[in-house]
Amino acid sequence: MRAKSLSFISAACIAALCTTSFAYTISGTVSDEEGKAIKDASVSLLKEGKTATTDDQGKFTIHEDEIVTPPDSPDVAIHPAFRNSVGYVSINNGILSYSQSSTQPVQVKIFNSLGNQIFKKTLQGSGTYDLSKGIKAQGTYFAQVSVGSAMQKFKFTTNGSYGGSLGMHAGSLMKDAQAGEAIRFIAEGFDTLTVQLGTLDTTLDVKLKKIEPPAPTFKFGYALKNDPTPSKGCGTTSKLQKTKSVENGDRFELRVGSENREYFLTLPKNYDNKKPYKLLFAMHCMGSNAEDFVHHSPDQDHPSPYYGQQKLDTKGEFIFVSPRGDTDGMPWSVSSDKDHKFINQLLTTLEENYCIDTSRVFMTGFSFGAMVTNSMAQDMQDRLRAVAVYATADYNIYLPKNKGLPIAWMAVHGKNDGTCQYNRARDSALKRILKNNGKADADGNFTDASAEKPKEVGGSGHLCYDFTTVDERFPVKFCSWNGPHQWTAFDNGNWQNTWVPEEVHKFFDQF
Repeated sequence: MRAKSLSFISAACIAALCTTSFAYTISGTVSDEEGKAIKDASVSLLKEGKTATTDDQGKFTIHEDEIVTPPDSPDVAIHPAFRNSVGYVSINNGILSYSQSSTQPVQVKIFNSLGNQIFKKTLQGSGTYDLSKGIKAQGTYFAQVSVGSAMQKFKFTTNGSYGGSLGMHAGSLMKDAQAGEAIRFIAEGFDTLTVQLGTLDTTLDVKLKKIEPPAPTFKFGYALKNDPTPSKGCGTTSKLQKTKSVENGDRFELRVGSENREYFLTLPKNYDNKKPYKLLFAMHCMGSNAEDFVHHSPDQDHPSPYYGQQKLDTKGEFIFVSPRGDTDGMPWSVSSDKDHKFINQLLTTLEENYCIDTSRVFMTGFSFGAMVTNSMAQDMQDRLRAVAVYATADYNIYLPKNKGLPIAWMAVHGKNDGTCQYNRARDSALKRILKNNGKADADGNFTDASAEKPKEVGGSGHLCYDFTTVDERFPVKFCSWNGPHQWTAFDNGNWQNTWVPEEVHKFFDQF
């Protein structure tokens, strides 16, 4: 026997559905990874061809109005919603009521807003069913009711007490998402995000990731705060054999030409061969030696290891190395490039055996150690990022031809220095650095900044002057104080109150 036609909606419900109602609503918010709302983001529902723009709070809404045609309309062939009516269903206070006159069962399925089925029941005749076991949270749901091949879909909303209903009080027809439907979010300065949709009725809270601008490139040098540049030794175990261990480090020898050169090395306590470390060379002065700058009884020349920088390396970011000159008298060559060959070969050896950030190699030294540091700064600009010199001089040291490239440079000098003339440091060493460190021109070539004069300490205390006409990637700082030939400059008290290590640490830390 042919099943009778089912009346899914009562007359009152038909009247209600003959007006315009939302077929679907997609809403949500768009923010960045820190939760800050993104205004004016473009939101596009791709298959439907609908778009929206986020407001000041990052909120958006996309919806579609659907006109439901009465069953006696001549357009019913175009809008067959009522031909497929399969029964009457309502939901009130968590109770599903149903009725149908067919001998075939009514199949009821309920889905949440994400398209996940949460309820399925086969119903006969008429009656009620308690949904509280299946629907526990308030929100938007979809019901699919079918008899045989006839099927109808509706949406309804619960408010926690199941006050919503399907039928007379709910009413809008749910539109199926097309295959491959997706929603796309586009905002200036952020990566485009596309989210696949299984339903056209949902709420989305999305976070967009900021586009990381490509790292700037330069004709020479690195950007400030550039990413580390790992050396060849990253991820490998050192093959260097120490000759002995000393307090706070190990002693090694390196064959350079026909000579064995000595150096000392101190690694961070928790050295990790996969993490690139900064490297600091500490160059010793006349009358001292390399081991003195690894461990030494405190005095005005050795307040703590490596010119006070190891004590300030609280995060364990540095590898420290102290090379030894030829003698303890005038330790560094005054007539040849032998020390340059030593330091270049030593740096290569360290980079091949340890994980070093090749873009953050520094050097510092006092007196003769400052002279050789300043000498290295003339032709190792491609390997040394910055240097700090204490009481430097332009005599009694080998000075190679300057490559004409910039290097970050800091100097500390006492105005009453009777060993290394203050005026020579200010008027010769400083000016030679400034000549290469002027701001780059349109072609990326550095200009001459030597016309700028430093401000100097007048009365007591000290003054550190930061040059303004230099390229910001190659800063120059000149510190003067009213003291003698001593690197542990101080304003009050004695050398234990020196401000130099802190100033140098800050200078190196800006890169």
